[in-house]
Amino acid sequence: MAEQYGFYVDTSRCIKCWACVVACKQWHEIEAGTVSRRNVQETVEGTFPEVKRNFESLSCMHCENPLCLANCPQGAISKRDEDGVVVVDEELCIGCKTCSSACPFDVPQYTEVEGGGFKMDKCDTCLSIGREDDQPHCVLTCPVQALHFGPLSEMEEAAKAKGGSRMDGETTPSVFVS
Repeated sequence: MAEQYGFYVDTSRCIKCWACVVACKQWHEIEAGTVSRRNVQETVEGTFPEVKRNFESLSCMHCENPLCLANCPQGAISKRDEDGVVVVDEELCIGCKTCSSACPFDVPQYTEVEGGGFKMDKCDTCLSIGREDDQPHCVLTCPVQALHFGPLSEMEEAAKAKGGSRMDGETTPSVFVS
């Protein structure tokens, strides 16, 4: 496999404006009030009056060892050789939700399909609609440049420069946070 790609989230810059979420929904024509391929999470640390709020915009972790892929009974989930992005083949997906049970980050979401049933839906780094300059639309849209996407070596360097590190997990997430 070529170099693994992933995200870097700079929590010192994220303002929880949701532009990344809206951009994703718009570009993928996802109806409001349904699934979200990207979510902004809030954490609070400290005690009053020294309280700090952090925001993290997260989506699929595009793990190096994805449990969703290992547990899919249909082989509908794969990892691209050229960049390590984890993708789902909607034609093969039977909506059994095994991938959701296996994912430690609760990433897989499900959309109802015409004729009944469900299909798994998740971030594909905008591969399905084409990427401008090889960047997902959430990254291109972020007004404060809190989201970055690229080779893991570059994401690690950017995160370490701000005191950040790779997210923990048995699946080795391809996400760095500072």
